[in-house]
Amino acid sequence: MVSLEGDQKRRYVADLFGNIARRYDFMNTLMTGGMHHGWRRRAVEKAATSNHGLALDIGTGTGDLALALAKIHPITGVVGVDLVPTMVSLAYDKACQKATNTPVSFLVGDALSLPFPDDTFACATSAFLLRNVPDLKMSLEEMVRVVQPGGKVILLEIMPLERGALVPLFRLYFHRIVPFMGALISRDPEAYTYLPKSVDGFLSTESLRELLQEVGLQDVGYNRMGLGTVVLYWGTMG
Repeated sequence: MVSLEGDQKRRYVADLFGNIARRYDFMNTLMTGGMHHGWRRRAVEKAATSNHGLALDIGTGTGDLALALAKIHPITGVVGVDLVPTMVSLAYDKACQKATNTPVSFLVGDALSLPFPDDTFACATSAFLLRNVPDLKMSLEEMVRVVQPGGKVILLEIMPLERGALVPLFRLYFHRIVPFMGALISRDPEAYTYLPKSVDGFLSTESLRELLQEVGLQDVGYNRMGLGTVVLYWGTMG
């Protein structure tokens, strides 16, 4: 449930994503009409302006963003971290099939307690993670802790559509059609009922921008994509 907190939410989210892991990529493509690939490309373009060095992808899932980061010039290596062992295993298999010249590794880890020293990475990314963490501010503080001064933090999130003529259509699609597709294809209706509820309960676009500044990022900006339902955030460590 979206209302869960702390360890209860951590276990709930881990079990939920573990159950849908093997159909995760297909459902993402179906739900977004394939647009999620373009959203990740935009995130990678922002990462290409980062320092020379290692990249960290938090909540890496099946590894798509981590593998895309491995293809850009400033990045010398990529580490993908996810709470769900099945996701990490699928990401590793995908990396073996899509060999890159840049080293890529995956490990099981918690966004609230990253197993890395301070100032380790030239940039850190996450895609569609933040709604799922038990403590949003703590996860952002961990992210900025491991990024070097001058390094970039880049985030992709599904955000509530706050106004406009598309709001009723978005709610119909997200609250009715997506759960139906999820139940049919992933055979786990709860997972794709959780998704729209987690978006409804999330911060506004401006509130998240302010929180990113509060945890120490400078020059914070964002762009809306996906008819306004997906937001790309970026900021620089001071």
